[in-house]
Amino acid sequence: MGYGSYSASDWKKLKQSRNLSQGQNVEEVFKRRSCDPKFDPKFIGTRECFDSADHPNTTPIVVGLDVTASMGYVAVEVATNALNELITKLYSTGAVDDPALMCAAYGDYQDASPLQVTQFESDIRIAQQLLEIYFESRGNGDVVPTCLWEFLSRHTNIDAVNKRNKKGFVFTIGDNATIRIDSVDDTIGRVIGDNTSYGGRKAVLEELQKSFYAFHIMIGPRNPKNDDLLPGHTIYIDRSEIGQIPEIIISTIQMQNGKGLDEVLKQWDELEVPSIRKALEQISLSDSGMQL
Repeated sequence: MGYGSYSASDWKKLKQSRNLSQGQNVEEVFKRRSCDPKFDPKFIGTRECFDSADHPNTTPIVVGLDVTASMGYVAVEVATNALNELITKLYSTGAVDDPALMCAAYGDYQDASPLQVTQFESDIRIAQQLLEIYFESRGNGDVVPTCLWEFLSRHTNIDAVNKRNKKGFVFTIGDNATIRIDSVDDTIGRVIGDNTSYGGRKAVLEELQKSFYAFHIMIGPRNPKNDDLLPGHTIYIDRSEIGQIPEIIISTIQMQNGKGLDEVLKQWDELEVPSIRKALEQISLSDSGMQL
């Protein structure tokens, strides 16, 4: 996947055709009432992110949304505004070569559809597929993106990794990451269908880090129970700051690729710089993409 290019006119047409606005509720934006099988990992062999004539040096970027009930307002913001802003600014800043985006939705491990994954795309299909996600709106607090990490590790075929030895990026966004107590391997088997022997979440993360830099954007006040999800790679922001998620993601990518904090902050509106700086100062970057 990944042919074509993203354009402002295509986004305008999609937004008008779906009557999208930031004031809508979850049910108005995400209209599906069950998971589309094409996004169910049990029925997906591999998601591909290949170079093409249009995009000869693809950079895979995954945006994963917590789709439990408390996260509806963030999903609406991403679907009606932030995703478009992210893609547009990825191009305008030149943050990476040939961005190819996948969207994912993850929920409580007891959900009917704990994980959904779209294709890697470089045009308006990025937004179109996000709008086809089933927003389950359940969750009991046992919500972590472990199954997404496993899927990206074992079910992707990526030219950036295979040809250029360059990692992709995965950003998950949620307001809770309480670690569940059931077996990681049993859950992966039920959600994805893989027979694994990780033994724990840390091993899944280590496998992911061979191909991706992983970050988590946590909405709301700091909770010590959440700190060990991605030590050094968890960014806490206030609910009022969700509009700056695109700038935070792009700046994080640029810093991981070697730019300094002050350099990346210069490209943003000065009124937004204090909150973006506060977010970025929370992360500790390393070549491995994680401090264990």
